Amino acid sequence: MNPDFLDLLAALVRAEARFLVIGAHAMAAHGVPRATGDLDVWVQANPENAARVWDALIEFGAPVRALGLSKTDLTAPGVVFQMGEPPVRIDLLTSITGVDFDHAWSARSMHRVGTLDVPFLGRTALLDNKRATARAKDLADVEILERREPQDG
Repeated sequence: MNPDFLDLLAALVRAEARFLVIGAHAMAAHGVPRATGDLDVWVQANPENAARVWDALIEFGAPVRALGLSKTDLTAPGVVFQMGEPPVRIDLLTSITGVDFDHAWSARSMHRVGTLDVPFLGRTALLDNKRATARAKDLADVEILERREPQDG
């Protein structure tokens, strides 16, 4: 994983933020690796967690003010904050289609990334999200995931 991605994940872990790695990195964690140009991170959208995520973003050095993000934005569903350019882009999301954060958090899948224990979107929630999104590539991912044995974690 890219060092910038690891730095952000480490800052989120240190801040005790509630977040889940989603997207292609979650697919890889569940046994379906693929090339990707970004890291997708879903954060719980509430005031307490927003403060923790904000602290992590500041520690990481994210250009939050320059890009117009406020701590309050992190409490609202539907926010997508993008930093960087592919292949080192980070997308921070406050909601995803078809999945509730609290439910996903309770069924998260923990994986070791470098020296960190990182929470990833669990397999069932990943499948639910991909079905709800219903894009062709996501439906293809559903077929691949359903053919694979669940991974430990």
